Amino acid sequence: MVLTFRFAAAECVPENRQPWALSIVMAAGLAAGVLGPQTVTYTMDLWESHLFIVTYVAAALMAVVSAAVLLGIDVPRHEAAVRTSGRPLAVIVRQPQLINVLLCGVIVYTLMNFLMTSAPLAMKHEGLSLESSNLALQWHIIAMYAPSFFTGNLIRRCGANRVVLMELILTSASIAVGFAGMQSYHFYLCLVLLGFGWNFGFVGASALVLQCHKTSEKNSVRAFNDFIVLGAVVLGSFASGGILNRYGWTIICALAFVPVLVAISTLILSEHRGKYSTQERTS
Repeated sequence: MVLTFRFAAAECVPENRQPWALSIVMAAGLAAGVLGPQTVTYTMDLWESHLFIVTYVAAALMAVVSAAVLLGIDVPRHEAAVRTSGRPLAVIVRQPQLINVLLCGVIVYTLMNFLMTSAPLAMKHEGLSLESSNLALQWHIIAMYAPSFFTGNLIRRCGANRVVLMELILTSASIAVGFAGMQSYHFYLCLVLLGFGWNFGFVGASALVLQCHKTSEKNSVRAFNDFIVLGAVVLGSFASGGILNRYGWTIICALAFVPVLVAISTLILSEHRGKYSTQERTS
């Protein structure tokens, strides 16, 4: 639910500033990158007979504080958009552009979650400490959100398609590092590259979603996008642990390469079709 705030922020600015608004909201996750893993480290064994119970209580208190902050935010309502009916969702989702965006969003987020969930378990299997895996996750989360301060401007200058393509290249580099070894520094570098890539891909795909609907259709299209993307993330999370336990970290990395290649091919074809259509309209 928290990720839907990015679309709410886009409603508060002019159209040309929407990628910037998306990325700045995502930048708030930088605080989570520091507070989250450190909270786990300092609270996980405070109640020795119930490991992690204090961590869950601390996380619940953070959610209460966040809810209190949100009570003071007034998001503008677009009454005209609410009254106007848009196209049926079944028609909207058949747009090639939206299909490409959904495919890229699913691959970007599911791959990130698939590798991020597996990495700490793989570190434990290799005998690395829990503190080491917490630190790796901390740097991963920082890398996920730190680029948000400039991702919006990057999208405005280079275009969302190219920014998503940069994400896929970074994810490929992350997987290559995962193949290279299983020392702690391999996991650190793998997760940092994965985090940077996720930011470019997720913010870029979110910006592309804004181009796939009319104002009156925004709520249904954005909700459908997040339902599909986050639903795939849940499936990837469930699959990662079982695959890791049965086949190991190397197979996890090998499986991740396939959807990256699919997404790269989809983006290149989409951009080519867009240029071809533009040429047809101008000829």
